[in-house]
Order: sequence, then structure tokens, then C-alpha cells
Amino acid sequence: MLQDLSVDNGGLSFTPLVVVELASDTKEEAIAWLLNRMRDLQQNGGAELLVEQLGPGVWVQEKDNPNVFLVGASRQRLLSGAEDVGLFKEFSDGSMRVFTFANKHDFKDFKGDGDTFLSMAECQYIIKHELDTLRARDETHVPGYTQAKLYPGKSIVRRLQSKGILIQMFPLHEKEELKRLTFSWYKKVKLSFQPLDDIRHYYGEGLALYFGFLEYFTFALVPLALIGVPYYLFDWEDYDKYVVFAVFNLVWCTVILEFWKRCSASLAYCWGTLSRKKAFEEPRPGFHGVLGFNPVTGREEPLYPNVKRQLRIYFVSLPFVLLCLYGSLYVMMVYFQMEFWALSVHDEEPTFWTGILLFIPSIIYAVVIEALNLIYRYAAEFLTDWENHRLESSYQNHLVLKVLVFNFFNCFASLFYIAFIMQDMALLRQSLATLLITSQILNQFMEAFLPYWLQRRRNKKMIRKVQKRKTLEDKELPLVEQVRLEADMSTYLGTFDDYLELFLLFGYVSLFSCVYPLAAVLVVLNNITEVYSDAFKMCHVFKRPFSDPAGDIGVWQLAFEAMSVIAVVTNCALIGMSPQVKAYFPDSETQLILWIVAIEHVLLAFKFILTFLIPNVPKHIRVKLARLEFESLEALKKKKMLEASGLSKMAQ
Repeated sequence: MLQDLSVDNGGLSFTPLVVVELASDTKEEAIAWLLNRMRDLQQNGGAELLVEQLGPGVWVQEKDNPNVFLVGASRQRLLSGAEDVGLFKEFSDGSMRVFTFANKHDFKDFKGDGDTFLSMAECQYIIKHELDTLRARDETHVPGYTQAKLYPGKSIVRRLQSKGILIQMFPLHEKEELKRLTFSWYKKVKLSFQPLDDIRHYYGEGLALYFGFLEYFTFALVPLALIGVPYYLFDWEDYDKYVVFAVFNLVWCTVILEFWKRCSASLAYCWGTLSRKKAFEEPRPGFHGVLGFNPVTGREEPLYPNVKRQLRIYFVSLPFVLLCLYGSLYVMMVYFQMEFWALSVHDEEPTFWTGILLFIPSIIYAVVIEALNLIYRYAAEFLTDWENHRLESSYQNHLVLKVLVFNFFNCFASLFYIAFIMQDMALLRQSLATLLITSQILNQFMEAFLPYWLQRRRNKKMIRKVQKRKTLEDKELPLVEQVRLEADMSTYLGTFDDYLELFLLFGYVSLFSCVYPLAAVLVVLNNITEVYSDAFKMCHVFKRPFSDPAGDIGVWQLAFEAMSVIAVVTNCALIGMSPQVKAYFPDSETQLILWIVAIEHVLLAFKFILTFLIPNVPKHIRVKLARLEFESLEALKKKKMLEASGLSKMAQ
């Protein structure tokens, strides 16, 4: 949304890349101190960035926050920052290598002074990194805020965020590039791959990998959908009682995840994040504790005993999660009572309306499930915050575990009960279809249409304000109004909810689609609309997120693999319950169970063997990585030899 934006800063002209907004009542001494640290030279402990306060717009209101600052950097500063963050770029020989400022001309796309070498997303990520690594020196507290204590060597920005002084920090959109991306991404309906390289170029690797996984998952579902349509239309399930489909399901859910690892590794290598080392993690902004010394860094910082955290987890969080699971179980039993009532009404006097009534309990239950998932999500976030995890990775792992356990139980418990306790396949088919369709409609409404409607209202208000003072061509807002409009946009909270939705859809397909073969078809249709709705909201509803240099989909890979293991057990059990299989064991149910358990163990063993047989990284990429490692070791040996020969000459 912003292009060629220049702000005069004491004779310097720079393109604003990042917006930093402080609280409107922030004290002047704190603002002056922070700006000085942002502008100061690196050798003095500063970030050496260009900063300018956002001026008043054409329609100033009293509620407008004056403490909004535009941040940029010189080209040389960005290039040196690229080396600081360990950015991988394509070398002249086609390999991906860590960028070094001294060898900048040896990189493929470096031309002239390197003004087009870094993408805007990379520049914004570098600025965020430099701001995040601003360290406290000899200050004991934030100027003007005696309660906001500072610890030597700790991040200033994180401290300001935890104390509510820094409200938000976000990257700006780039108008022309965003227009090109929207046109190639979602503005024209086409049967083709998504522009993943363009998405990565604009939003970063983390978001591009999510859309890559969404695309891969959709294409992987096509064979299952092609088999499911005739299977459903021609009533083949009456012939073989879903055994063939369940067997195919077992192979499918195992193979697609293994090949995704290879696909993910190829993308990450091309984007330079496959072998990128993780930076040393700083404490989370909300982390608190008693002042002490970190045994790893030797720095003074807040420390919190791990024993206290474990007590909170096992004596508060775990009982709360179990209580929520009990509540979900109670709601499920109420749903079954409603279902039995609807069946009794329909059996007494079957009519068109009583036929519709049969679907009402499932629809109500699906809505309640979504509501419970939403309420529990807030409770899980509160509990995980209260547990006071020091690192963001630890926080995310505990949050994901809490949310996945509850969502899995809440969404699938009723289906397991119907399948294995009631053994009513007709009701299972109806419940699965209703839950799947209702949840997809609700998700599309909550994720895309509602945020878009709210954002449109905000946009119209801003445009009306500006048009009172001047006429705009194509509703193109001036810089000040555009920045304030983006500041009011909703913040994109990451890919957590998007991956969670795909995880549940994968569960519906892999666990029970053999009794409702159209499940894969519905999920394919949902994923196609999901691509367009997610693309639209990223471009027009949310603030632009900072680039996330991810090399894979993280903990979600483990979550999907755990679901595929459960799918093996579930489908084997469903096969064992089919009349066709039971006919082979007319006299001994125990023998049937033993055979099913044996087959299940064989399939699980086959699944884990496949994990070892199919390499996670393609061979040509492994060769390139090994060559780079060899060259770096040789260069290190050569450097040591030169240093040794230099010392020997000095000794002589």
C-alpha cells in the first residue's frame, strides 16, 4: 500500500519500512531516550536506524495518537544487518549461502550498490531484529518509569512491550507489490499453483510454508476425492462395507506426510532457511521472576524456579484441562439425548419436517463445538501465560498441546462413541457430514467475512474523513492516513489457527472418511475457498506481519503424524467391525480382535519403516549441503594454517 514514500529526516531521505507506536501518554524523557538509542551508532549500543515521527494528517482528531514513529535504515545498514541475522542468499554458483558483507559481490543478485538485493520483507525483518536486540546498558529503569526496571544486556523493546509503553510494532505494506501479488494470487480464478515465491518474497517463509502446505494437502486429497465420489454415488459401500476405502485411507495418510517433508525441505532450501541456525532465544516479554544471574549467559535477568512452573502445570493447568474434557463429554451426552429424541419423533410419524429435524441436533452440536473451542482457546492462552514460560518456543509448545488435546476430544469424541460404542454407521455418516459442513461454514464466516466487514467499515470511515479535506484519486490515501489506517487494522496472530483448522480437517478425512467418502470432496472444496479467503484477508484485512524465516511447519508436523497414527488404529477397528470381515470369524470374536490388533501393529511398523526409507531431504539437496559443509571446514583449516604461519613469522 506504500510505495516511494520519503520522509525528510535532517537532510536524509529514507523509505519508511516499520511503524513503532508508543502509548499516547508516554513520557517525553522515555520517548527521547528510546529514539536516541534507535538512532545511535552500533558501537555506542544503538541500532543505527533512521526514525521520524509521523506528522498530523489532513483530518486530525484529538484521539489520534501522536507517538507514532516511522523507522527505516540506510542501504549499508540493511546489508550489514543481513549478515547479522544470518540471511541466506543465492551464491554465484547457484548454492544457498550465508550472506557476508565482505563478499557481497559474489552473490548472484547483487548488482551495483545492492539497492534491489534485499526484499522489503527482508529489510523489515532486519529492522525488527535490530530493534529487538537493543540492549540495556547502565540504565536501571526506563526514564520516567521507575517501576519499569531494566537489566544489563536484556532487550529494551521486550521490556517496553511488557510494561505497555510500546503498543505495537508492524511493517508497512508496499502498494504496487501488493497489487501484483493480489492479482497473481487470488483476483483471477485459475487452476494452477499458488505463487509461493511471491508470497515468500512479500510475507516471508513462515506464511509461504503454510500456503504451500495448504496447497499440498489439497492436491493430496484429490485421489481420495476421486475414489470417494463413485464410492458414494454407486453405493459401493453396501458391497464391500468400506473395507477397500479404509485400506486406501491407511496408505494415503501415511505416504502424504512423508512426501510433504521432502517438499517442505525443497522449498526451505530454495528460500535459504533449511540449514539456518536458530538464534539464541531471549525471554518472552511477559516473563517475570526474581532478579538473578543466568547460568548460560552470565547476565542479570529475572529467574523463575522450574519447580514452581511444574507445580502450576500439574496441579492447576492439567486439572483444568481434564475438567474441560469432562464438560465436553457432558455436552456430548446432551447431544445424544437430543439425537434420540429427534429419532423417536421421526419414527412415530415420518414426514418431510421430521426428516429435517434429524439434522438439527447435529447442527446445534457443531455450533456448540466451535463455541467451546473458541472459549477454551482463550482459557488455554491465559493458563499458559500464567505458567510463566521463559521462552516463546516453550510457551507455544504448551499452548499447542493444550489446544490440540481439547479440540481433538471435543470434535471427535462423539464420532468415536457412535462408531465403537453405538456401532451405528448410518448415524456416524450423518454426524460426520453435519459436523464437517457446519464447521466449514462457521470457519469461513469467522475467519474471512466478519473481519472483512469490520475492516471495510473502518476503511470507509477513514476515507470519508480524508475526502472532507481533499479529493482522492482511486481512494489512494496520503502517507499519514495510510499509516494510521494500517495501525487500526487487525493484527495477524500467526498461523496457529490456520494449522489447527487443517489439523481437524485432516482428522475428519483420515479417521472416518471410509464411512462417508464425500468427506475428502468437501475438504477439497473447503481448501480451495480457504486459499482465496486467506489470501484476501492477508492482503486487505490484517496488518502486514513480520517475516518469519521458518524452515518447516514446526510442531504441526508432529501433530499431523500423531493423527495419522491414530488413523491407522481407527481404520483397522472400522475394518474389523465390517460385516464382510466378521463373516470370516463367525464363532470367535476374540480371534477377530487378535487378528485386527496384529494387522494394526504390522501397519504401524510399515508406517515407521516408511519414515526411514523415505529421506526427509532429497538427495541433490543433501549433496549440496554436504559440499557447503566441506568447503566451510576446508576454509576454516586454511584460515588456521595462515594464522599459525603468521604467528611463526612474528616469532622469528
